[in-house]
Amino acid sequence: MSSLWLDHVAGHRGAVTGRSWDERGRYDTVVVGAGVTGLITGLLLARAGQHVAVVEARTIGAVTTGNTTGKVSVLQGTRLAEIGRRHASHILRSYVEGNLEGQQWLLRYCHDREIPVGTAPDFTFAQTESGVDAVRAQYTAARSAGLPVRLVPELEIPVPHVDAVTIDDQAFLDPMPVLHAVARDLITHGGDVFEHHRVTSVRTLVRFHVLSTPDGDIEARRVVLATGTPILDRGGFFARLKAERSYAAAFRVPGGAPGGMYLTADQPTRSLRPAEAGRVLVVGGNGHDVGRSTSPQAAVDDLLAWTGRHFPGATPTHRWSAQDYSSLNALPYVGPLVPGSDGILIATGYGKWGLSNGVAAGLVLAGRILGGHMRWGEAFQSYSPTQLFDLPAAVKANGEVAVEMVAGWGDALVGRQRGQGRARIVREGLLPVGEYTSDGHTERVCAVCPHLGGVLRWNDAEASWDCPLHGSRFTAGGTLLEGPATTDLRRL
Repeated sequence: MSSLWLDHVAGHRGAVTGRSWDERGRYDTVVVGAGVTGLITGLLLARAGQHVAVVEARTIGAVTTGNTTGKVSVLQGTRLAEIGRRHASHILRSYVEGNLEGQQWLLRYCHDREIPVGTAPDFTFAQTESGVDAVRAQYTAARSAGLPVRLVPELEIPVPHVDAVTIDDQAFLDPMPVLHAVARDLITHGGDVFEHHRVTSVRTLVRFHVLSTPDGDIEARRVVLATGTPILDRGGFFARLKAERSYAAAFRVPGGAPGGMYLTADQPTRSLRPAEAGRVLVVGGNGHDVGRSTSPQAAVDDLLAWTGRHFPGATPTHRWSAQDYSSLNALPYVGPLVPGSDGILIATGYGKWGLSNGVAAGLVLAGRILGGHMRWGEAFQSYSPTQLFDLPAAVKANGEVAVEMVAGWGDALVGRQRGQGRARIVREGLLPVGEYTSDGHTERVCAVCPHLGGVLRWNDAEASWDCPLHGSRFTAGGTLLEGPATTDLRRL
């Protein structure tokens, strides 16, 4: 599975070249993760004169940013209503202001570099009467935050709908040209971008930090973790986030795609946007907690079938999935990894709206490092007094993790096989073993997540072993893909 955007750059990585890993030195700041947050944070710091390196385990945009649907909108489904229910009105306004600033920074950057951007109205709509209250709540929250939204009873799309809220002049784009342009700019300003180097740990010394990789160490006065979920457990963010997997596909559609962007307020989730000058329709949805679906492939099949029913003649060209992290309080976590120490900073919890939130987080992080302040920054904090009210959500989320831990080990210890088709988990002594057979060759790995010991589950859509605890994912052969884990599975 490869996204439309990553397929565009396959084989030609945008000529992002700079110093080699062997030429690395000691840096003012090392940013871990080359998605939108990491690269923009690095660029802002490099522009200010810092010596910066961005270190990426895979390739630029390979994880979340390169698998997004590419929407850059401040409407964001029903997210504003959720924030409005949980927080004071000034927090909601700050969140919206931060997203507006992130959106406008990104659009200005694209304009200045002649990177194509589409503009269209964005709609949050109800598929049935059960979703109308959610649409109205989103309308009320958006109006209270100062957004010029309006209610519309009819939409020009061939899918069931009964009510909608909309805002004009939102944006959509292919994120990969943006990431490559930012990376080149960072290098031009004296920074470094190192791909294929996975940071596995960080040691804090008196005056600097030492980041370890399998290829050697790299040193910096400050570290930014822009890795989806922090790869360091200190701070406990793995217990304050929910890892969610969702699916998308691109279709050639007779007559072209609808001109607007659409997202459902009710379930099942459906997201629509045009691409490639309207010749392609991108459809997303069917999200679930990572590692907790009995068949992710069924979710993909359902999305394809739904599109075929409502857009007759639609021909799929690409299928992909993305992993996003949602916070317990519906706001991004941006700031220190541990309270009172700015030596290691993090950014996470965008809840599927990373293109605007990711840029806003970069602005907050760069401002914090350089001694500045964003007036809307109160909505982008890794620690705040309001998070005391997240305790019930934390208890619920971590209770679910405990259930998954017990169920996984319970099945393993009694010898109950998990899996389907060519993959299964069997017991050898007390060890759960993952087996995957393809073309007569069987891969065998320890099916225990090296992060916190959860028993993995097979993902039949992506041929991966996924952890139901905190979202770490591994290839069939055990190579780490993403999540809070920092090492591969043990091969047997």
